[in-house]
Amino acid sequence: MTLTQLEYIVALDNHRHFVTAADSCNVSQPNLTTQVKKLEEEIGVKIFDRDTKPLQPTVAGNLILLKARKILKEVSELREFVLTEKESLEGEFTLGVIPTISPYLLPLFLPAFVKANPQTKLKIREMQTAEIIQELQRGTLDVGLLATPLEEKTIREIPLFYEPFLLYFPEEHPFLKRKHFIPAMLDPNQILVLDEGHCFRDQILSICDSKASKNNFGFEFQSGSIESLMRLVDKGVGYTLVPEMAVLEKIDMDLLRRFDAPEPVREISLAVTKNFTKNVLIQAIRKSILLSIPERFQKEDQYKMVNWK
Repeated sequence: MTLTQLEYIVALDNHRHFVTAADSCNVSQPNLTTQVKKLEEEIGVKIFDRDTKPLQPTVAGNLILLKARKILKEVSELREFVLTEKESLEGEFTLGVIPTISPYLLPLFLPAFVKANPQTKLKIREMQTAEIIQELQRGTLDVGLLATPLEEKTIREIPLFYEPFLLYFPEEHPFLKRKHFIPAMLDPNQILVLDEGHCFRDQILSICDSKASKNNFGFEFQSGSIESLMRLVDKGVGYTLVPEMAVLEKIDMDLLRRFDAPEPVREISLAVTKNFTKNVLIQAIRKSILLSIPERFQKEDQYKMVNWK
């Protein structure tokens, strides 16, 4: 028994004529006739008395048609509910953001998003990439905001922008006298990186074409904070790479240098599972983010995306 078969018998009851009923359902008359007959054979009951003119339901058929109309009405209401729910931004949603994006991007777009969507409550959690992927797949997280590509078959990625990596040096570092920089010039042993588990660490090592970082600083520093790395650089300990959003408001730009074109960048995306239906939420977050970042971040052709997985 299918919903289509129920639609056919209701149409036949409405029109009491096979050809007219078939036309109303946009199917051929033989197709409708065959489906009605299959339904009658399956349930073992004649729904229509074909010997009467015009066509009439049987006594049992009237009861079946009553149930069929009720079922189709409830299905229609369910479809309407789902459509309305998919288009609604009302409610609470969880957003996971990696630590190397959270302190820089959230202050840029979140106030405008909240103002534009007062009926939406975002529950934001700072999480590492592996945690975001795991909780998206478990269904305990609605949306992720992180660096991509993830190469996960169950995850749908919605690219947002491409954020350049900049070089950050201490004062009087000899590299500050240079006007041009390419990744091959960098010494992995002099670069401060985040601890393991952060995709930003892997991205930096990928830029430097290194699988590991063994520094010559006389200490081992495990940190998940870009700000901590920059403070160490300020004291003359090596140098580091930073995402451009981390220094958009930095006063002393003299300590920053860009790579030669094409600049290495990280792709920042929203991520959801492939069965996520709240596209309206994705669109609202995406719109707020794109309105809050420099326009140049959206020009993919001038950059070289860093592969880190």
